[in-house]
Amino acid sequence: MNVAVAKTGKGRAVSDLFASAEGRLPGSPDVIAVRREAFESYERLGLPHRRIEEWKYTDLRALVGEVLPLAATPDAAALKRAADAVKAHAVDGACKLVLVDGVFAAELSDVKALAAEAGFKTLPEVLDKDAGLLKTASTDAVIALNAALATDGVVLSIADGAQLSAPIQIIHIATAASASAFTRSQVSVGKGARVTIVETFVAAEAGAYQVNDAVIVSVGDNADVAHIRLMDDAPDAVNVTSQFVTVGANVKFNFFNMTTGAAVSRLQGFITLAGEGSELSANGVNLLKKTEHGDTTLVVDHAVPNCVSRETFRAVIDDRAHSVFQGRIIVRPDAQKTDGKMMTRALLLSDEAEADNKPELEIFADDVSCGHGATAGALDDSLLFYLKARGLPEKQAQALLIQAFVGEAIEQIADDTLREHVIGIAERWLERRS
Repeated sequence: MNVAVAKTGKGRAVSDLFASAEGRLPGSPDVIAVRREAFESYERLGLPHRRIEEWKYTDLRALVGEVLPLAATPDAAALKRAADAVKAHAVDGACKLVLVDGVFAAELSDVKALAAEAGFKTLPEVLDKDAGLLKTASTDAVIALNAALATDGVVLSIADGAQLSAPIQIIHIATAASASAFTRSQVSVGKGARVTIVETFVAAEAGAYQVNDAVIVSVGDNADVAHIRLMDDAPDAVNVTSQFVTVGANVKFNFFNMTTGAAVSRLQGFITLAGEGSELSANGVNLLKKTEHGDTTLVVDHAVPNCVSRETFRAVIDDRAHSVFQGRIIVRPDAQKTDGKMMTRALLLSDEAEADNKPELEIFADDVSCGHGATAGALDDSLLFYLKARGLPEKQAQALLIQAFVGEAIEQIADDTLREHVIGIAERWLERRS
């Protein structure tokens, strides 16, 4: 049977978007050909919807509807607003790399300071020679659209044995309303290196906008890497980030994600443990209110024997917000002696709050230790009564219990400065709720 895909007005608008953006997309003619192929894949698939298993809880066709046009190159006024946002959200002592509306802003970044410790290029510089960074083995429409329209990003190379003295913070700032930004970055960590990468997504007086980001991380043997992602977008924003991580042997990889903003957000991470003896710690917190929708989807692939993974996720959901956690642990046939554990808990602060937790195990080996768990419930009334009986107002008592609830995930951040930075974000969310 021949099936013809009928384009709606929105479909035609997206096609027009690609045609109009093609002239400003970086890359050689070969790269543009790869972009066209990726966009054709997106056109065939369209925005993900609930009939796709991986997206059943986050129906972008219903929640988003259409892709906004590309944001214009930031002007002087936009860069000034972005500079104020950098001051407000920078991590103390971090080396900053700033993207404004999907475009790298050298004047706001610490390029010279970074050059002493890590190799650095922008995405356009890399695409002038090679389209490899746009190629990812995926049938996901959102990832294909990112490959088609990525305008900029940072490409970092950490040398073998490098011990970076300060975190590298990639700050994504949105200043343009009713526009979209597509970024794609790559981090390559050499053997025996030690580095902390922080990604921050914030708005500078922007309204409704869309972010589609992808980051590709490869970690060499015996390295120690922390990757922290902080998403605090505008209340009307949409943020979809795709993360691809490949881990070598005897690696310690610590990942943390916190979502405290955006009308619709989704982090989808694909982590492959490709070398023996590695340890993965993946943790996250969703703090959601009003009608916000936050989705964390994580696939951990144990491809080789003798690896350990631990996943701890917490969600605090108020008003009519909706939190989603989908976690899958895959154990390949040769991955004997795998040790994988996953736990997600959701705290519902109102009768209309919603939590969907979907932990999964796919085990194809017979000598493993794997388990998962999921819970959802309200605050403990007896603990609230105990705190109020000692003079605390109800909101303050709730805030203390919420801080304790999310603390188990936040405390997995080893760096004291970063941990305090994240705690501060959580405390500000609680203050806004009060």
